[in-house]
Amino acid sequence: MIVLFDFAHLKMHLPTCVLMSVLLMIIADGMTVHGPSGPLVAPLGSSVILPCYVDELLPIKGLKVEWRRTDSETLVHLYQDGESRAEKQQQDYQDRAHFFTDQIKDGNFSLRLNNLRAEDEGRYTCTVHSQQDSGETVVQIKDVERLLVSGSSRSISVSVGEDVTLNCSVDSHIPPEHFEEVSWRKTDEDILVLLYQNNNAFPDSSDERYRDRVEFFTAEIPKGNFSLRLKSVRTEDKGVYMCQVFAGDLSANATGVLKQMGLSVSHIMVLIFCITASGSALLLWCLIYCRSQFITDPIATKHVRTLGVLHAFLPNIIMFVAFVLWGVTEVLTEKKEMSCHGQISEWIWGKLTVVAAFIAFILPSLHVTLLYIAFGAARGGVFVAIIFPISFFVSFFCLVDLNKGKFCSVLLSKTAWITFTFIMMVVVIDFCIKTMENEKDFAAGWICTTVFQQALWMIAIYNHSNEDLDLTLTFKKILYALGSIGVVLLNAAALMTEMILKTVNGERAVGDLRIVVFSSESIFTLSLLILLMFGCCVQ
Repeated sequence: MIVLFDFAHLKMHLPTCVLMSVLLMIIADGMTVHGPSGPLVAPLGSSVILPCYVDELLPIKGLKVEWRRTDSETLVHLYQDGESRAEKQQQDYQDRAHFFTDQIKDGNFSLRLNNLRAEDEGRYTCTVHSQQDSGETVVQIKDVERLLVSGSSRSISVSVGEDVTLNCSVDSHIPPEHFEEVSWRKTDEDILVLLYQNNNAFPDSSDERYRDRVEFFTAEIPKGNFSLRLKSVRTEDKGVYMCQVFAGDLSANATGVLKQMGLSVSHIMVLIFCITASGSALLLWCLIYCRSQFITDPIATKHVRTLGVLHAFLPNIIMFVAFVLWGVTEVLTEKKEMSCHGQISEWIWGKLTVVAAFIAFILPSLHVTLLYIAFGAARGGVFVAIIFPISFFVSFFCLVDLNKGKFCSVLLSKTAWITFTFIMMVVVIDFCIKTMENEKDFAAGWICTTVFQQALWMIAIYNHSNEDLDLTLTFKKILYALGSIGVVLLNAAALMTEMILKTVNGERAVGDLRIVVFSSESIFTLSLLILLMFGCCVQ
């Protein structure tokens, strides 16, 4: 009976016994220190609070609170003897980690960490020591939300034609494959250079100027390296480039500068050719002038004639090579080599002469027709394309009759003919402008080319229809100096100026060298035509 009574009494007080056991276990394990419910996430550079508190009020006397990094046992902050001991902090946390001192008496031992850094990611332990008990909690800063983009610290100088790398390194808690967009732009012209979007590069989205010349280092992208490789640098590539990254709500950018374009080997060769052409024109002219003053025998005369031939051809050939090299360098066209073997027979030369003469006669008509077909019809284009060739043929037959002396006043007739041809030239120029209204960048060069072409045609026709073309020595010297020296020096100076300005400053003085070259050549050919027609009247 006694055993049964005791069992029944024990059963009746079982909940109380269990509760007392739990309380005894808690007391034995020490105080309970509370922390956050999960890992913390905060933006880079912000302030974050690391929670740590107890429910009971603890006496300040003998209270000690430590915050440490669990991975390295680095002391982040210490509270002891009723005050914060900032001098005990590890240097990286000085002036960044703070207690809420006024709330410690209430059991709040949370830590505020300012100016959050990427290296602050990790686990932190808050340990509380009182006179009798102690406890701890662990706080984890899982992700520091950051998007740092760094580029080239210095401006980059590169020679034209070389490859260059523009740096763009991204440091973020977000994996590179999750970036919404990475773009490279040329900011001074607002041109899209290259685009990376949704884990894919889109080279076709690049501006036409950069297409097939830019690329990412694909193998480096998972490491956050979005550097840009720019191949075959051109002079117009000079400027400021921006690498802009978008990830979630964050965005950041970095810039790189192509500051100066150095002279490439091709550019140096162009300069050498220009200087050589100018120097040879002046040197040969001096030699011819000096030797012509002391001509006493046929051998000396032959030498002067040889120098004259060299003077007429050598500088111009050198300038031709310089312009071709400049064109190949700038336009990046492929070189096509042509070879000719064997000796051309007299029969072929004769046929070529006939073909050349025929082309000379139909050149204005062919020019207008090709222009009309290539660039589309302008208003009145059909009329010009029909009337213009007829007018040129009529003017040619009139010129033949003029030189046979069938007109009463030769001077008046020549004036009328050249006036008529100039009017037709103006019509052609107007036709060019209207036809190429949408080709403004090329219109000026085409006009200068057209004027030069028509001037050559008029000289060819006049020479063909007139056998007496003798000029005085004075006029010959003027034409000789203008054609062999003046034109060469002007073209050499224009080409060197254009190349240096575009290479060094990224700017162009003219934009279309045909304006300079064919303008100077046109002045020379028109001067020659006028002297051929009216030289006898002023001799």
